[in-house]
Amino acid sequence: MSVLADPRTFRRSAAGICLIVAPLVYVVAIVADPALRQGGDTVGVYGKYPEQVSVSAPLLHWSWVLLLPGIIGMIHLIRGRGVIFGHIAGGLAFLGIVNFSGLMLGDFFYSRLERALPAAQGAMLADQAFADPGARYGFQIPGFVGLLGLFLLGLALAYARRGPWWAPFAMLAGILVGPIFPFGTIAGGALYLAGAGVIGLGMLRMSDDEWSGESAQPSGNLANTR
Repeated sequence: MSVLADPRTFRRSAAGICLIVAPLVYVVAIVADPALRQGGDTVGVYGKYPEQVSVSAPLLHWSWVLLLPGIIGMIHLIRGRGVIFGHIAGGLAFLGIVNFSGLMLGDFFYSRLERALPAAQGAMLADQAFADPGARYGFQIPGFVGLLGLFLLGLALAYARRGPWWAPFAMLAGILVGPIFPFGTIAGGALYLAGAGVIGLGMLRMSDDEWSGESAQPSGNLANTR
């Protein structure tokens, strides 16, 4: 049976691989982002380097999108202990990260407005758009709630004895520190990859029976990550 035709193998593999790939794409996107690389006063940077925005913004978007199958996989593994808490945290994480990915479109608006108008004026208009209550309460706040949900989901996974306790701390710290280029990007990228990667590798190494809940005990590969 091919991997695509086997629901257990495919879903387990997809979730595990996405948890490993998402941090890598996140780091590449930060490196490609001209404003994050420059730091300080970034007014006019997106307008000056639109071709780099065309790379960084989609990569940032996809770094969040690729995290979603991993979140579903993490929710799936929480059984027996902390199920209700895991479902709530997982729901917050999934819905919040979806909103966060949508915010990446804003980079294109900054880029276009800073080219069509004087850079300071264009950036001001874009700032005003993001200050709109719809943007703030519909996208920005839910996005950061999603990061909190991801952290809580990692704690729920650890409580269910399906992942290491330090993984959620590493993931959240890595995501928040990563945009501080260059040292934060290096340290944050390593933390994010370590936290998400150890969970993803655990999924890839476990058996299909354990993934589906048909195995009574966690496999040694995943248990040894604690």
